[in-house]
Amino acid sequence: MTEPVAPSEGRGVVHLFCKPAADFDSEAAIAAIEKAQANDVQVITVSMLGHKADVAIMAMHPDWWALRSFQSEVAKAGLDIVDSFVSLTEISEYAAGVPEEMRNMRLYPDLSDVVGDKPAWCFYPMSKKREGHANWFTLPFAERRKLMYEHGTSGRKFRGRILQVITGATGVDDWEWGVTLFGQHPDDLKDCVYSMRFDEASSVYAEFGPFYTGIAAPPAEVFAAL
Repeated sequence: MTEPVAPSEGRGVVHLFCKPAADFDSEAAIAAIEKAQANDVQVITVSMLGHKADVAIMAMHPDWWALRSFQSEVAKAGLDIVDSFVSLTEISEYAAGVPEEMRNMRLYPDLSDVVGDKPAWCFYPMSKKREGHANWFTLPFAERRKLMYEHGTSGRKFRGRILQVITGATGVDDWEWGVTLFGQHPDDLKDCVYSMRFDEASSVYAEFGPFYTGIAAPPAEVFAAL
């Protein structure tokens, strides 16, 4: 067997954005998901809105080989991957010393029950600016930590309405972070992102990539909507 390729802590995460090919086989796609889940891969399926993709699949597992195998099975089932994002669960350097329970929630999130409670879903990548007047990476650590604390305080106002999964992508994808939001209602997503954009950490220093939006649901429902 291939030796695992895994982070020293946390999990690998891959977001696959797909469109069905002419030979798409929903039964094969569901079988691929069930096989992955039997091997402890967490899988979230999303019925997408808009032209960018028809299906999003978010998968988490420590071993990159397990994610690679799952990606291959998805493609064999006839889902053409039109975009993707690769990242890792992480503890921010600004969150050192958080309680063990919170640390584990960020490194090893359990998304098994979130779909039924929070079906409104979006994903977007983001990075920090390196412009002359707004270079995040030239700020002293204490200043960055203060700005991120303010940003986190804004986010905590949406506890209960939003589940936020932030993953690190520096060195493994084009952007530095991926943000996945699960909301009770679509406007929860809008209100959260709008509110947090006024924090200085975002308003001055953040760059946002494309937004992907849809409905998190069981695989059979997602594929039936195609």
